Amino acid sequence: MKVLVTGGAGFIGSNFVELLEFLDPSYKIVVVDKLTYAGNKKNLSGTVAQFIKGNISDYGFMNDVFGEHNFDCVINFAAETHVDKSIDMGYQTNFFNSNILGTYCLLKLSKEFGIERYIQVSTDEVYGDLPRKSKEKFTEDTPLNPHNPYSVSKASADMLCKSYHRTYELPVIITRCSNNYGEKQNVEKFIPNMVEHAKNDKPLPVYGDGENVRDWIHVVDHCRALYTILEGGKVGEVYNIGGNTELRNIDVVRMILGILGKPLDMIEFVEDRLGHDFRYAMDISKIRNELDWKPTIDFTDGLEGLIK
Repeated sequence: MKVLVTGGAGFIGSNFVELLEFLDPSYKIVVVDKLTYAGNKKNLSGTVAQFIKGNISDYGFMNDVFGEHNFDCVINFAAETHVDKSIDMGYQTNFFNSNILGTYCLLKLSKEFGIERYIQVSTDEVYGDLPRKSKEKFTEDTPLNPHNPYSVSKASADMLCKSYHRTYELPVIITRCSNNYGEKQNVEKFIPNMVEHAKNDKPLPVYGDGENVRDWIHVVDHCRALYTILEGGKVGEVYNIGGNTELRNIDVVRMILGILGKPLDMIEFVEDRLGHDFRYAMDISKIRNELDWKPTIDFTDGLEGLIK
């Protein structure tokens, strides 16, 4: 099997390439990555994947890549992902080009070249958010209700994928995962950002009152889920992936300070993000029941291991 992994030099993509090579060396992997600030070719230094630098929204370039390689599967990790940057009007074109136009190019070429399986790696943020005191969780049938330009771009890509499956019978699967943490994550993201501030004895900036809730999953567990879906997921389906670990942002920051032996008075509450989603929580019963997957890495253990 030959698989195209787009965005494979980024955080989740490179972890997936490593895991796929470990679990099944018979896969031949080609990585395409634009190498923006969030991608690093060094993330693939321990792999044998073939690397090609390029932009997935460049149709002519990607047509040549598809033409040169006889891909069986495509897994699309490539995306602009930082919510704050998407809110900045100056960056929004990047998000729409990569996340919407890039997905369109991949879908069109996957159809033209007869790809056997296309996996779109999406996010729980396409569902919007959940009420503060609710026990409700997102299911695969929860209506899409994105609240910021990033999540709008990912929801748009999801709808493109669904349209290609319905209209052209392209064998598409969509995955939607909760907040990831782990090795090789960019320092702009919440956990590495807090760790870096604490290590350097700088105030830890926490949005609003820190009460916003996220469902955390270790990147290795996420990649295990994606491998399970690649091997046995049902075409045309959506699968929620989550860590069953709902925590307030302020609790995560306190855990980080505790692990590093730093005082809690380093926390600095700052003006809240515009349109800040309050709570995410994933119902993962579908992937657990149908594909026998569940998260295995305890958050406290995973966080301590990451920091050490």
